[in-house]
Amino acid sequence: MSGKPPATKRLRLATQRHPGAAGPRKRDTIMRALSMRKKEKDTEEGLPDGDAHDGDETLSDGDEKGLTQRRVFVNLPLPDDLLDEDGLPKQHFSRNKIRTAKYTPLIFIPKNLWLQFHNIANIYFLFVTILAIFPIFGASNAALGSVPLIFILTITAIKDAIEDYRRTVLDNELNNTPVHLLVDWHNPNVTDENISYWRQIKKATSRGLRWLAKRYKEQKAKKKAVDNPEMMALQRSETRASVYTANTDISESIQMTPVSSPLADKQRFSFTPSDNGQPETPRRPTHLQIPGQRPPEQPKPESRNYGNLVDATKQVPETARFKRGYWKDVRVGDFVRIYNDEEIPADIIILSTSDSDGACYVETKNLDGETNLKVRHALRSGRKIKHARDCEAATFMIESENPHANLYSYSAVIKWTQKDSRAPEKPGQEMAEAVSINNLLLRGCTLRNTDWAIGIVAFTGDETKIMMNAGITPSKRSRISRELNWNVICNFLILLIMCLLSGIVQGITWAKGNESLDYFEFGSIGGSPAVDGIVTFWTAVILFQNLVPISLYISIEIIKLAQAFFIYSDVHMYYDKLDYPCTPKSWNISDDLGQIEYIFSDKTGTLTQNVMEFKKCTVNGIPYGEAYTEAQAGMQKRQGINVEEEGARMRAHIESDRVEMIKGLRQINYNPYLDEEKITFVSSAYVNDLRGMSGEEQAQANSHFMLVLALCHTVLPDRLSDDPPRVDFKAQSPDEAALVATARDCGYSLVDRTTHGVTVNVQGVEKEYEVLTTLEFNSARKRMSAIVRMPDTGKIFLFCKGADSIIYSRLRPGEQKDLRVATAQHLEVFAREGLRTLCIAQKELTEEEYLTWSKEHDIAAAAVHGREEKLEEVSDAIERDLTLLGGTAIEDRLQDGVPDTIALLAEAGIKLWVLTGDKVETAINIGFSCNLLDNDMELIVFKVEEDEPERAAELLDNYLLDYFRLTGSADELEAAKKDHNPPPPTHALVIDGDALKLVLEDELKMKFLLLCKQCKAVLCCRVSPSQKAAVCQMVKKGLDVMTLSIGDGANDVAMIQEADVGVGIAGEEGRQAVMCSDYAIGQFRFLSRLVLVHGRWSYRRLAEMTANFFYKNIVWTFALFWYQLFNSFDGSYLFEYTYILMYNLAFTSLPVILMGILDQDVDDKVSLAVPQLYRRGILRQEWTMLKFWVYMVDGIYQSIMCFFMTYLVYYLGGFTSPTGRELNGREQMGVYVACAAIVVVNTYILINQYRWDWLFVLIIVVSTLLVFLWTAVYSQFKSVGSFYGAAGQVFGALSFWATMCLTVIVCLLPRMAAKVIQKLFFPRDIDIIREQVRQGKFAHLYNENIPPPASGSIATSTSSDILKPPSHHYEQDDELRPIYPPSMAPTATTRGGKRGSGNGSDGTDGSGYLGTGGTFTPRRFSLERHRPSMDRVRPSFDRIRSSTERTRASFEATSEFTSAAMLARMESCHSAPRRASLAYETPR
Repeated sequence: MSGKPPATKRLRLATQRHPGAAGPRKRDTIMRALSMRKKEKDTEEGLPDGDAHDGDETLSDGDEKGLTQRRVFVNLPLPDDLLDEDGLPKQHFSRNKIRTAKYTPLIFIPKNLWLQFHNIANIYFLFVTILAIFPIFGASNAALGSVPLIFILTITAIKDAIEDYRRTVLDNELNNTPVHLLVDWHNPNVTDENISYWRQIKKATSRGLRWLAKRYKEQKAKKKAVDNPEMMALQRSETRASVYTANTDISESIQMTPVSSPLADKQRFSFTPSDNGQPETPRRPTHLQIPGQRPPEQPKPESRNYGNLVDATKQVPETARFKRGYWKDVRVGDFVRIYNDEEIPADIIILSTSDSDGACYVETKNLDGETNLKVRHALRSGRKIKHARDCEAATFMIESENPHANLYSYSAVIKWTQKDSRAPEKPGQEMAEAVSINNLLLRGCTLRNTDWAIGIVAFTGDETKIMMNAGITPSKRSRISRELNWNVICNFLILLIMCLLSGIVQGITWAKGNESLDYFEFGSIGGSPAVDGIVTFWTAVILFQNLVPISLYISIEIIKLAQAFFIYSDVHMYYDKLDYPCTPKSWNISDDLGQIEYIFSDKTGTLTQNVMEFKKCTVNGIPYGEAYTEAQAGMQKRQGINVEEEGARMRAHIESDRVEMIKGLRQINYNPYLDEEKITFVSSAYVNDLRGMSGEEQAQANSHFMLVLALCHTVLPDRLSDDPPRVDFKAQSPDEAALVATARDCGYSLVDRTTHGVTVNVQGVEKEYEVLTTLEFNSARKRMSAIVRMPDTGKIFLFCKGADSIIYSRLRPGEQKDLRVATAQHLEVFAREGLRTLCIAQKELTEEEYLTWSKEHDIAAAAVHGREEKLEEVSDAIERDLTLLGGTAIEDRLQDGVPDTIALLAEAGIKLWVLTGDKVETAINIGFSCNLLDNDMELIVFKVEEDEPERAAELLDNYLLDYFRLTGSADELEAAKKDHNPPPPTHALVIDGDALKLVLEDELKMKFLLLCKQCKAVLCCRVSPSQKAAVCQMVKKGLDVMTLSIGDGANDVAMIQEADVGVGIAGEEGRQAVMCSDYAIGQFRFLSRLVLVHGRWSYRRLAEMTANFFYKNIVWTFALFWYQLFNSFDGSYLFEYTYILMYNLAFTSLPVILMGILDQDVDDKVSLAVPQLYRRGILRQEWTMLKFWVYMVDGIYQSIMCFFMTYLVYYLGGFTSPTGRELNGREQMGVYVACAAIVVVNTYILINQYRWDWLFVLIIVVSTLLVFLWTAVYSQFKSVGSFYGAAGQVFGALSFWATMCLTVIVCLLPRMAAKVIQKLFFPRDIDIIREQVRQGKFAHLYNENIPPPASGSIATSTSSDILKPPSHHYEQDDELRPIYPPSMAPTATTRGGKRGSGNGSDGTDGSGYLGTGGTFTPRRFSLERHRPSMDRVRPSFDRIRSSTERTRASFEATSEFTSAAMLARMESCHSAPRRASLAYETPR
């Protein structure tokens, strides 16, 4: 063997994106600038001394300017072109201090008022208030007239201040996060001298406020100490063991030394390379360490010179040191040291890390929602920067592109002059190294599993990628709020008509002359009829101002805030595992939750747990594993099997097999890493074969298979404890962690990862395997590989795992034919159970073969142009001629309650579509297991190639015509828009991403929407985030319906923001979806309560409250208007002016607000028990224009009664008070009308309220009595003029009380009569359900001891179809009704014709079990001799195969499903004939 290959190389592709077409051209422009001083030879060779590193150098297509425009100088003076006339830098960079708050203490009042007066209603009432200042318009008290506006502005300002204060606290917490900065050195890129005067004033104001707050706290603390000295004596300052407090004042003043992170718990991570650039020294022996296991060290080949940023010839003062600072102090060009588990404060180019290989691991959960670790690399030229003095000596310049929002692209070049320390007088060599996204740590990410990292700051503050991606969440307004504008416009038009009428009549009246007013008035105000009419117009605007309800907006704000609080406080939506309640992010759209018709859901992590469990595998043609999956239960349920009994039986069988398996594992070796409670792979047959009961070859195959799982990955082991030894795994995907965990359980435990390989405990013996190269997984490759040198033999193997179609296409041609067929069949059956499958393969490499390929890999990795394409080409060359080992099957379990939730939403009339990136067959099985699909549905599988638009159009026409007798016309689509009934459960549509791309084009979109409208369920598979948003937009705008999107990952953000309501699940994939959502929940099952309970309540409450609000203002305003008929519309006030101000502020405000907050037709239990009640929201029947005008007309009628009942009392003469005073004055008549109107309005609201409790009745009574109290108090002041003493005069008259009682009866009698007739003869669903609640038919919901009523006894008296659960009323012949498993449901190839009976052609009886003589006996393909274990029954696989054998033909029609037949026919297109031996590395 030749020299030892170089240290581990990893192809970091986890977050890369395919380069755009313009990338190489832009790179050429940059490289030409770098090559000005280079020789032609260097240009042709392409930067041989500094261009090689791991990463992607291509600029993104979205770059606006392409060329490098930011230059950062480190320990170099700025050139003249970057200095102004004062010698200060011209470049100005964003500060790293982030402020998401809108206000500062200095500008809060003016800015808040400015923003509030963007509301047209506030401007209107400000205008009215200004009008009232002028006496010519007749307002008696302008100061009191401004009270409502001031009150509303104050309440809104307080709310905004509280919200902004919370944002400010979070901003301060973030900006003052500690970080270690290099101090006592000069950063030429920035200066502190250019602070503006305005900023100085703001800083001084902030300091003053902080000083006052501090003094207040100190005084409060002193007082507390005096009152309770014993408690203060026991208090001590809180500290925490972290990197922030570990460094004392002494440690802050010394240079940084290359030591491990001071975190106390750092040793729990096994990946701890030394800091001196050399392989780590041997550590203490780990468990079962065997001496002499490491192969002899071999000399490394001479490494390439990548240069060094540290200028060894430079004299430095060595005064610089790393000192604790704050995020807000970080500036462009600063050196920063980040410790393990610290967040990154800015976008930082990595210079060096604690890893000698220059690697570090970051968690990007805060950035893109993904929790898997990603790898970033330090620059090759900067890896020797480890001390503060090294930072002083480093001399270089960075040319960087402008900041942009693309998270997956960054391009820059670092340039320096390389000098020879042995000849410092000689001119140095100009060198450069490209910087890519893989060399950049982004703000908001967290450093993981790395002791420390040193970097140079490239972007700060608003210029960082996370801040540029933060953006502004699309502003969403609820449908009622949007429709409310039209109602307000109607009221504006009514107000305009009333004011015009008043002005015209008043002008005409003064123009007549010879009228009685000529003798009683001292001339008109305007002096002429025209001016009188204009003045009267504006006087009427003030008089009738309540017709446009300013208080309506603030009332709605209060109600929605209360509704959001109730949602947040609902303990039934609290997820204790994450300590996460349902959190409203946008509290102004709660009523939209009550009108949802379509829900778009992600699958992985939303319907499923995103917690992967290894369940089954196939090794060398033999299937292993016992599992009872949810998809399997759903399949059996559709076959008529009692899944509860079968599930209990299977679980008992699995548990007994688990005990037998653990016993067998303990007999092989006492594995200290085995946690018996966490075993997910259960197969005693596998352990028996591992022990050799089926022959030595199968034992070797099983052993080698698990060893490959323990070696082929990028998992990082995390040692949790030593006694007992426990190791957790940090993986880039949960699938990888599940594979490695199963290998651990079977005795192949990954215990350590070093810079050169991994340490695996193989059945009690720890061995170090040298990982030469890792080719990581990405969505384009669909596979990952590891090239490993075996410790005992020195042989080199390439281990590869990936999608079945990818691996099968790379197998060695002409070999393993039987094994291919068997493995393909096993993988197909696993997929039918809803399991995620992978294939495992290997290839043995010779030393020369690997070294030749390694050189090609090095050249590709060093390429500047087209690096990704070259690396993929090189990787493709080595991943050929593979030998198949077997396959794995992993289950992603459904979340708790998902099937019940989906069924409940369906009963409510809500349509659920699943948009997922999974394969078609996986999505279909999950659809059946979660009740989205059922056995009676025909599956329409829409599958066309991406380049066949004509075929897509043809299929659309055929499906519409054959299944639904539709042609796709515009009239049919219009009819579909008006039909909100759920489609019959006869059809379901399944479509993949390629076909979806075609049907979303404008010419096919409406036909596709019509097809989807006819299907009970729609599953979109293999879709991208943009396609998810496009589907949501198509339905929302095409059908004019309310939509809700729910997801848990960053790929769901576009869909969440596109929908009317976006719901994020706080799950395993991070919180990106939560951060961008309107509501955040912990589990999918909480969605039913959020929508069916809180959504319905909020919608009904707000709709009823709004209608009643318009009604009460109509009653009041038109009572004033009728008075104008008798005074020539001169704008005189019938009521005392304070009545007008207090009407909406005190007399009638609280009852209507409480109606919007507390009203409840039925409680939450009944709402969930009768989900059909939600249908009124889907049909939008709670708030319509008809309802608006009904309440308006009712208000006009009641205003007529309120005024004219009093008018009739005064018509022939007034009454007298007990003291003999005449009660025929305007003020006294106003008390009659006002008190009657307020009593009528509050009683009317009480009648419309469904729930009467003590609080609401109390508020009604208090609000009603308040008008009497106000009249009694206010009329006692002589300053009120003629209103003085009005309370005693009016309240003492019997006519007042008689008139008021009679007025209330006459006003409310029509409404009461209408309600009685409606509830008796035309009952709504809610009326019937409320009656049944009173009859006790729902008592079982509250008392478990009461049995539920017999089926059909609830809601049987209603004539409404929506109360009945959906049933299958479609016509179908019994002979044609399918009774087979779901995968046999007719697809595109099975339209029409007789589908046959339930008896299968494979000898089954239709129940999924083989009949007599049909026992499946797996055949051995690679062994010639008989194996004893082949005669043993493998119940799990036999049962599933028998139940799915008949389903293969229908699914082979879709090329998406890689069936066994297709895989068996698949021949490698990347291979050449080679030897056919199957090599195993036998553990010794």
